[in-house]
Amino acid sequence: MSLTEPAQQHERERHPSVFEPTVLAAVLFTSIAGALIGLQIITSLGVTPNTSIMGVLASIVVSRIPLSVFRRFRSTHRQNLVQTSISSATFAAANSLLLPIGIPVVIGEPGLMWPMLIGASLAMVIDLLMLYWMFDTRVFPAENAWPSGVAAAETIIAGDRGGKRAKNFGYGIALGVAGSWFGLPMAPMGVAFIAKSLTMLAFAVGLLAAGYSQSLFGFALGGSNIPNGMMIGAGLVALAQAIMIVFRHRKAPQPVTDRPGDEASAPPTDAPPTTLMTRTDKDALRGLRRGTVLYISAGLTLAVLGGLYSSMAPLQLVLWVLFAAVACICAELIVGLSAMHAGWFPAFATALIFLILGMLMHFPVVALVLLVGFVAAGSPAFADGGYDFKTGWLLRGQGTDRSFELEGRRQQLYAGLVGLAVAVVVVALTHSLYFDAGLFPPVDKAYSAAIRAGLDTSSVAQLALWALPGALIQLAGGPSRQLGVLLATGLLVANPQVGWIVAAGMVIRWLVLRVKGPEASTPMTIFAAGIIAGSAMYSFSNAAVKTWSR
Repeated sequence: MSLTEPAQQHERERHPSVFEPTVLAAVLFTSIAGALIGLQIITSLGVTPNTSIMGVLASIVVSRIPLSVFRRFRSTHRQNLVQTSISSATFAAANSLLLPIGIPVVIGEPGLMWPMLIGASLAMVIDLLMLYWMFDTRVFPAENAWPSGVAAAETIIAGDRGGKRAKNFGYGIALGVAGSWFGLPMAPMGVAFIAKSLTMLAFAVGLLAAGYSQSLFGFALGGSNIPNGMMIGAGLVALAQAIMIVFRHRKAPQPVTDRPGDEASAPPTDAPPTTLMTRTDKDALRGLRRGTVLYISAGLTLAVLGGLYSSMAPLQLVLWVLFAAVACICAELIVGLSAMHAGWFPAFATALIFLILGMLMHFPVVALVLLVGFVAAGSPAFADGGYDFKTGWLLRGQGTDRSFELEGRRQQLYAGLVGLAVAVVVVALTHSLYFDAGLFPPVDKAYSAAIRAGLDTSSVAQLALWALPGALIQLAGGPSRQLGVLLATGLLVANPQVGWIVAAGMVIRWLVLRVKGPEASTPMTIFAAGIIAGSAMYSFSNAAVKTWSR
């Protein structure tokens, strides 16, 4: 039994608030640090590391400082709030803000930067709100993998409880760090231990097919529009499936009723899962409707601030606003489903797909610049928020105490919004330091090049042709497996090394369960979470060293 368990049992009736002075101070400090780290690394290396694990470790260290003011952070729920804020701020500053506002500067339209910052800020906030409204419904069940969320939860629990569970988790961390040190992408192996087998198989097939396409098919899939076409077809079917779920199952089972119990105080992630969800399909439908209205409003705001009314006919302007709203919702569903099942989300490729569709609709250059930035801004916040909510859901007892779970999730939303607000301020104040030095996220140049190059007739035909198999595979797999989306994700990522790691993880998982039986599933999940956490720790440390040694 953990030494902190009695205090946390007392907190069961009321979840800690993010606005407690000590918690808010920690949230603000870590959010500022996370935002600055994210900006520095994305402009130097083009990636954004997972800082939520580092946030967890920081809060655990703070909780061990022998002063009464810091003992409050021995609460796993307060650690979860700190982890949520730093994670939100890091991804928001780098992926949702600096990346979109860099696109107009790179393409030669610096006057669009401030309108883009406002539009991107609105997009990421709407995405986080939509996730909050739709998390733990049939569309985005909390019980699904969300691998990085499991890793963060296990890190918190290991620091809180210790014992055999922490030892197993530590072995996973050691393997994750060691493999990463040798240049192996270890996180996908951990994901393969946790996620659904068929889903990961589709992901691995896509990774390997794209990686060896030159030798297998005589041409490079990465240089064609086949992966984009597959994702367009799969993404449209995924959107239709999500809408059908919320309309067809509006009479869903009632959420689990409140009941007291130890589950509310940092339970193990292998606690028996509930088959009932904390939100109904009516909640999901309401969230989808609210999000659509908000996105249309945000798109209209961006169009006005960006001056699109002066270069587009009224009907074309209305079409742009509606298309931008639908594109953002589709992008968040595609990215969210990929993150939920595989722990990978093709945010760049998804935004590129909707940029291509915008070209097909003959939008002018300025409209395309604002469109791709608007779409790119939201989906990372959606995926990252899903990981954070998964962590909190595990720590709070997997929804067994519904009122406590919803209260805790609301506090996580507030922590995330604080992180987003900090990110907006940091980017607004510091972006010129990077842009004046010619430091931009690398994908900004890719978007700019795509807009300048335009589309030809053969590209359009290829997109339409390959959208059909993507749609059929997604339809065959159903909404619970998302085979089409994950296959297309693998084709877009196109990394054969990751494909082999995923395949190896699936084989190891099958062998362990075959030899030791279903009871081995729990320790394997903990070990897998350690692998993901170890990989994240190494990636963050390595990126930080490379960045600041330049």
